Amino acid sequence: MDATAKPLKPAIDVQVQKDRPSRAEAEAAVRTLIAWAGDDPKREGLLDTPGRVVRAYEELFQGYTQDPLETLSRTFDEVGGYDDIVFVKDIPFFSHCEHHMVPFVGKAHIAYLPTDGVVGLSKLARVTDVFAKRLQTQETLTAQIIDAINEALNPRGAAVMLEAEHMCMSLRGVKKHGASTVTQRFTGVFAEEMMEQQRFFSLLNMGKS
Repeated sequence: MDATAKPLKPAIDVQVQKDRPSRAEAEAAVRTLIAWAGDDPKREGLLDTPGRVVRAYEELFQGYTQDPLETLSRTFDEVGGYDDIVFVKDIPFFSHCEHHMVPFVGKAHIAYLPTDGVVGLSKLARVTDVFAKRLQTQETLTAQIIDAINEALNPRGAAVMLEAEHMCMSLRGVKKHGASTVTQRFTGVFAEEMMEQQRFFSLLNMGKS
C-alpha cells in the first residue's frame, strides 16, 4: 500500500507545561505524601520510592507529551476499493481517574467508515493510549478518541465504545468490585442511521455466546 500524510490541524489537547515542577520537587512531594499517609520516608524500604514513583509517572502519563493527530497522520489510499466499516474491538487500555488518581481499566471498541483511505490498525490502539495516559474521565476519553479520528481521517462516520472498571469505585467508596462503566459516542452515519449502529453492535457481539 502507498501511505500518504494528510494535512492536520494542531494537536488536540496536547498540554505544554511551561511551569512544570522539577524532578527534585516531584520527589519531595512523594516524600510528603508518604509522611502524610503515616509512614517514614527515610526508612530503608521507602528511601528510593520517590524516585521510582516519578519514573513511573513519566511512563503512566506520557500521553501529555504525545500528539494524537500525528499518530493518525499516516494513511493508506490503496485499499482495493474497500469502503466499508473498519472495526477494531477489545483494545485493552488503562487510565487514571482525574478525581482520585487511581486506575480505571478496560477495553475500547473503535469503528469508522473510510472516505479516502484507512489508517494502520495499530494506530487506533495507539491513539487510545495517547489519551488514556493522561488524567481522565471515561466520558472525556471517549470523546477525545472519536474527535481525533474525525479530525485526522474525516470518515463518513465513526463509533467509539469504552467498557471499564474504575478502581475508585472498586477499592474505595462503595467498594463494588466488578462493576463496569460503558460510554459510547457515534458521529456521521453512525449517528444518523440506526442500521449502522446495529451493524456496530452486531460486530461487537460477534463470537460472544
